[in-house]
Amino acid sequence: MPVTAIPLGLTAAATCKLDRRQALKNLSVSIDRAGGARACVACTPGLDGNRRAGGLAAGRGLIKLPREGRDPDSMACTSSIRRRGVALVIAGPSGVGKSALTEALLSAEPETVRSVSVTTRPPRAGEIEGAHYHFRDVAAFQALVAGNELLEWADVFDHRYGTPRAPVLGALEEGRDVLFDIDWQGHRRLRAVLPGDVVSVFVLPTSFSVLEARLKDRGDPPERIARRMAQAADEIAHWREFDYALVNDDLEATVAEVRAILAAARLATKRRTGLEGFVDALLPGSMDVREHG
Repeated sequence: MPVTAIPLGLTAAATCKLDRRQALKNLSVSIDRAGGARACVACTPGLDGNRRAGGLAAGRGLIKLPREGRDPDSMACTSSIRRRGVALVIAGPSGVGKSALTEALLSAEPETVRSVSVTTRPPRAGEIEGAHYHFRDVAAFQALVAGNELLEWADVFDHRYGTPRAPVLGALEEGRDVLFDIDWQGHRRLRAVLPGDVVSVFVLPTSFSVLEARLKDRGDPPERIARRMAQAADEIAHWREFDYALVNDDLEATVAEVRAILAAARLATKRRTGLEGFVDALLPGSMDVREHG
């Protein structure tokens, strides 16, 4: 049986991590190549010039099929297959690295937008209104709840957090993916109102000692760290409710794994809202494929 050599100075675990990172780098290249493919949009009905030049034409919503041997006057236009956006949820205990993960995802996936939550807690140093959160007092938050302007909301650590309804639904309808950094309660409520849109990832730490060290590095006071560590066990207990669970032992590899999950979700048949019309036009005589089911 062949033996895999471990480079000098590396443990078997470290070698496994390197192999994982290399495999995911290769996968990321494949994702970028697939996502970066361009399609002819000259015959795409329903798309204005700006959206043809940018928007959906810029990435993963469009495909191009070979035209060789086909009669251009009788074939269906193959340049556009619309899709609905993905509501990508990233959850996990405080200190697991969700913020770094979401920032890296937004940088790597420019078509993905962040869902900016509403909260009653005060801003932390460096947080910007409208970019990190919408900061509101309790009365204003309650008015949003009463007006049905939030998709979901929950009490977390003595403060309220909620997801604005209109911008999320608008982005999904336009085929844009929305990234959520919310807890298990928010995930449960969001899935209840958007069952066909949510794809969720729970991020696990390598150990509780690593989790505690990250909270200390963040500068949290001791009493807050103790409270969050006590809460972490309860949060992790909900990991089975999520579509995927990843151990964040390497940020670069975890980002690549989430990007692979997102790429697959974009191609789900149920999400490609323009696929049925494309198939109908593709078949001879525009015959409905369901008749042959």
